[in-house]
Amino acid sequence: MKKLFFVMAMVLSSVMTFAQSKTKTAETAIIIIDMQNDFVDPKGTLCVAGAKATIPAIDDLAKYGRSKGWQVVHIVREHRPNGLDVDEPRVPLFTDGKAGYCVPGTWGCEIVSGISVEPEDMRVVKFRNSAFFQTQLDLILRRMGVKRVILAGTQYPNCVRGTANDAMSLNYETICCLDACSAKTPEVAEANIFDMRNMGIKCISLDEIKAKY
Repeated sequence: MKKLFFVMAMVLSSVMTFAQSKTKTAETAIIIIDMQNDFVDPKGTLCVAGAKATIPAIDDLAKYGRSKGWQVVHIVREHRPNGLDVDEPRVPLFTDGKAGYCVPGTWGCEIVSGISVEPEDMRVVKFRNSAFFQTQLDLILRRMGVKRVILAGTQYPNCVRGTANDAMSLNYETICCLDACSAKTPEVAEANIFDMRNMGIKCISLDEIKAKY
C-alpha cells in the first residue's frame, strides 16, 4: 500500500511539474474589460460615451505590459441570442425581436478596432459585471503567479468597479489606469474613482504606472 501511495505521489508530482513548465508566469496582468463594439462604438447597443477616447491609452498600456512580460487578458461579454444568460435588467434588450448585445458572431461582440490582440494574450468570457464572477480568471491568474492586476476598459460604475472590488477581495494588488478606464460622463468617473480610492484601490495614470512598474 505504501508503495502504491509513493507511486501515485510521484506521478502527481510529475504531472504538476509538467503543467507548471508549460505555463507562462507573470507577476502582473493587464485586464482589459468589455472593449467591444457594442460598448465602445457609437453605433453599439450600449455605447459608453467616454469609452472610445480611451482606445489609444489602452493599446499603449497593453503594448507596455507585453514589453515587460506581463500577461494581457481581454475580458469580453458574450450572451446567447435569446438572452438566457444576461443580467435580469437587460433581458428586455433580447425580447420582442430585439437583437440584444454582445452575441457571438456579431459585429457588436468583436473587440473594437484600435486595440491590438496578440497571440500571447488571453481571452476570458464573462456574463456579469465582474470579470471574476463565475469565470476562470482567478484560477488562471493564480496558476500564472500573478500578484498584481491593472484594470482598463469600460465602464467605471459597473464592470471596472465590480472587477476591482473582487480583485481586491481576492488579495490582488489592484490598480485602475485612469487614462484607460471610462464612464458615460466625467462626473460618474470621478465619483467612482473617489469611492475606489477610499476602498484602497490604486487609481493612477498611465505615466505613473510606467514610472512605478
